[in-house]
Amino acid sequence: MTDQKSVLRDQARRHRTLTDIRDEDIEAATPLFFDTIKPQAGQVIAAYWPKGREFDPTGILERALNEGLTCALPKVESDTKILRFIEWNHKTRLAEGAFGILEPEEGAELQPDIFIVPMLAFDRKGHRLGQGGGYYDATLEHVRAKKDVTAVGIAYASQAVLFNLPVEEHDQQMDWILTPQGITKCT
Repeated sequence: MTDQKSVLRDQARRHRTLTDIRDEDIEAATPLFFDTIKPQAGQVIAAYWPKGREFDPTGILERALNEGLTCALPKVESDTKILRFIEWNHKTRLAEGAFGILEPEEGAELQPDIFIVPMLAFDRKGHRLGQGGGYYDATLEHVRAKKDVTAVGIAYASQAVLFNLPVEEHDQQMDWILTPQGITKCT
């Protein structure tokens, strides 16, 4: 199945590269997130710093900070697939980390309650295709074993597929799928 996923990843990357993101109202995702997910004071919202043509969640992070909520960004450690989440705010210095992704240089490690997860592609059941490293799947499995969390997959609407993505035992299902066109609860 890994070969099938590899082919699908290549196709999804090519598709995203060809997508005209000006056709998508990225800012529309922020009110959809807050109106539906309704993060509460004391909860930690974990997102990612976008790279290349990934969907940019910084509008959500900015609003969260403006509302007094706590935000965190992932940091990849060389000896594990479990991501560490480091507090992020406007004063946090970012540096290029693993895979050329910006991550906090330093800061307090936090335990997220809400994960905003990047996706290359997604299906109607809440399954996602990521970059293939398995970091978010391993992290979500690890954290879900300890507490209830909400996983929100975020992407452009054009990244949806009309077929069911292949799913392996370690793959973690999203609780919600968020695009600028809407937010859907996954079952």
